[in-house]
Amino acid sequence: MAESKKLSMFIAGTDTGVGKTLASTAMLHALAKHHRDVVGMKPVAAGTAMIDGQQANEDVLMLRAASSKRVPTGLDNPVLLPDPVSPHIAAARAGVQIDLAHIVACHQKLMQLADVVVVEGAGGWMVPLSDTLTGADLAQALQLPVVLVVGLRLGCLNHALLTLEAIQRRGLSLAGWIANQVEPGMLAQTSNIEFLQRRLNAPLLANIAHQARPDPKQVTMALPASWQTSSP
Repeated sequence: MAESKKLSMFIAGTDTGVGKTLASTAMLHALAKHHRDVVGMKPVAAGTAMIDGQQANEDVLMLRAASSKRVPTGLDNPVLLPDPVSPHIAAARAGVQIDLAHIVACHQKLMQLADVVVVEGAGGWMVPLSDTLTGADLAQALQLPVVLVVGLRLGCLNHALLTLEAIQRRGLSLAGWIANQVEPGMLAQTSNIEFLQRRLNAPLLANIAHQARPDPKQVTMALPASWQTSSP
């Protein structure tokens, strides 16, 4: 495989539960067809369970399974919090202070180890990380192009447009967006997608059909040409 340029992106969501992990893992599988070493990163993960004999976060494990390169766990998940609540509450309960500079440093190390780093945010764009920090601050600190996951359900148009406005206010670019059919019975779904295609002014990278058991390998991703810098 020819050497490829470094690539990274921030996967944001219009809300929690819209399918960011499914979209992120699907992105990793798609990018692995063009790049040798792809790694998923979950800077802040809240909520652990006993999995294979150890406390772990399910989203983090899914990202690792979709990655083609193993990296130190402290790099791809710098902040792991036990309680499945808002990160600022989980961090306070755990006595942890979320340090953006440390997360940025971990991301920089990952960029040295891999060709591609897909960073999955937590919750929605403005999810609190502390009394003063939000997920938007993290995205701004990383200075990455944003891919927005829109959960298709009633209210998604408002949430998508508000998030787009917030992304632009941070001086960040929307590199693309992903529609995820979280409610298969949603009325006027096609009309909603067409509206967002006109208003988001960014390419639709994937339209993920509702899956009873989500499988990222079944997602078709239309990658921008600039992200396809090499092939196996």
